[in-house]
Amino acid sequence: MEKTLKFTKMQGLGNDFVVVEGNDANATGLSYSALAEKICDRHFGVGSNGLIIVNPPDVKTDADVSWRIFNSNGTEPEMCGNGIRCFARYAYENGFVKKKKFTVQTLAGIIVPEILEDKEVKVDMGKPNLDTARIPFTGVKSGIVKGFKLKVSDREFEITAVNMGNPHCVIFSNEDTELLARKYGHEISTHSLFPQKTNVEFVKVISKNHIKVDVWERGCGITLACGTGACASTVAGILDNLVNNDVQVELPGGSLKIQWDKDIENSSVFMTGKSEFVFEGKYLLTK
Repeated sequence: MEKTLKFTKMQGLGNDFVVVEGNDANATGLSYSALAEKICDRHFGVGSNGLIIVNPPDVKTDADVSWRIFNSNGTEPEMCGNGIRCFARYAYENGFVKKKKFTVQTLAGIIVPEILEDKEVKVDMGKPNLDTARIPFTGVKSGIVKGFKLKVSDREFEITAVNMGNPHCVIFSNEDTELLARKYGHEISTHSLFPQKTNVEFVKVISKNHIKVDVWERGCGITLACGTGACASTVAGILDNLVNNDVQVELPGGSLKIQWDKDIENSSVFMTGKSEFVFEGKYLLTK
């Protein structure tokens, strides 16, 4: 007997996801990782950058709702900024939560999204982790990774490392950031100094309130947008005194508003942007 799986396709700035409710995913008999590889395949599946599993709250936590997210290659990242906005709209509009501001249990800890009146989602992404051990990065023993010279195949880049629930390597450049991401993204992402691999952002500063970012995502490659990458790029820019505390981050798929005040102790990074429903369907599970 053939099995089908109900799903919803969503996207945030072109970073697209298949959203599945936990009970339905569990009924397939597949691991979440295996399901992600099948359903995210753009030729033999629905096609997406990742799979989002929507679950009720974990009884062990105080969160209102919980999620799991998997990259298209089956790996499970700690956090995804565009994914959490899509998840938030799905959870609210499908009755998993009744309030517009709520808490989500993630591998990166409790994240707090808020559905705004225009249906954009503002997310409290938490405090950025800057210590080398928290990123993690083995190139320095302790402290902030800022201005470190990272050697790759044919050149050297000055990097800032930030953890926004997942690791990021931020590089500022006046060169073509898309070409840099395509040429060096994978090599930096898998560099031995990042033991858990890393997302890589190439950033061009347009003004004190505007940056352009191209991203190589760990587990996905080049994508149209990365929410945590936008946050990490803004944090790195503020640390380097290149931008102000309120920044428009221009990504290939659209723009995000990122805010962070480094002068306030334990200040959270706030991300605001769109998420959209694309279509619903039933996926035919084959061997």
